[in-house]
Amino acid sequence: MMPALTVTHLSGDRFAIAVRGHVLHVDQPEPDGGTDTAPSPTELFVASLASCVAFYARRYLQRHDLPQDGLVVTAQATSGAKPSRVASMTITLTLPDGVPEDKRQALLAVASHCTVHNTLTHPPDVLVQLAV
Repeated sequence: MMPALTVTHLSGDRFAIAVRGHVLHVDQPEPDGGTDTAPSPTELFVASLASCVAFYARRYLQRHDLPQDGLVVTAQATSGAKPSRVASMTITLTLPDGVPEDKRQALLAVASHCTVHNTLTHPPDVLVQLAV
């Protein structure tokens, strides 16, 4: 089981997220009523997928003794409505120089099966409840 994380209201649309001794912040962009002091929760959601893909890709490169410097992962998302959601995400990997052509498809397969991507393709049960 993963350790619990705690989200605490700071002010307006700003929240602090405490997880394993780390603190992240979220806010909303100014056009959406926030003060734009941090990424939005939705941006962190997209960042979670992109960073998980990057982690798996880097580990693949390391395992195969391939260059890791220069690995870049870019994420682009589109919004959907009714219900409000992330409708699509495109994750693009820019590989370091020196990664041979014959390793690229295997790297893509590994990166495409990161934990966050697997969670999106096999959604978890989610329960939202009030504390007693």
